[in-house]
Amino acid sequence: MRNLFKYTILTFLCSSCLFAQKIKLSDNNLTPVGIYLSQSKVNGSKVIRAVKDSTIILDDEATFVRINNLEFSEGIIEIKVLSKILKNAPSHARGFIGIAFHINEDNTKFEAIYIRPANAMVDDQLRRNRSTQYFAYPDFKFTDSRKIAPGVYESYEDIELNKWISIKIVVKGKQAKLYLDGRKEPSLIVNDLRFNKGAIGLFVDIGTEGFFKDLVIDKE
Repeated sequence: MRNLFKYTILTFLCSSCLFAQKIKLSDNNLTPVGIYLSQSKVNGSKVIRAVKDSTIILDDEATFVRINNLEFSEGIIEIKVLSKILKNAPSHARGFIGIAFHINEDNTKFEAIYIRPANAMVDDQLRRNRSTQYFAYPDFKFTDSRKIAPGVYESYEDIELNKWISIKIVVKGKQAKLYLDGRKEPSLIVNDLRFNKGAIGLFVDIGTEGFFKDLVIDKE
């Protein structure tokens, strides 16, 4: 009976592993949307480099690298990101970088969770409280959430510019949880996601030089 129990557990774990997929980030499976996309190297590792199109002035727009032929509803998205602030960045640049998900076919609707590493490194407490962010495009940007529910869709976390940060987003139903650098407790919890399925994108915003590697998707 004990052996049967062990076999059942192992079978369950292995069947769960079948859903995990490491996504190769290469030119033939990526589509730039409102960004400049290129291959790069950071400390010898091949990575994706993304910079927002400078003609897109507004924040929280469709500025991401779309992963081709990948639909996501529920599950886990994991990736490592590193952001720098460009030399010609505006004063409000914060190293914005993260993940867009549930992107519709024409990129006119999606939701995203991103981080602002520069905010976590200053002595201004209000800015520190804005180190992470959730928004939904086009009708629920960070400016909207701050008016309707101040502080609910952003939080503080200990992160830095120019340093690899592990992002994990767990999506279940209407809820998404953000985990950073392998921490056991989530940095941000969103309980009212706007959409339920779509593509995944590597998000950057104004003034950011963003780098991405090691994308793994675990779809339930």
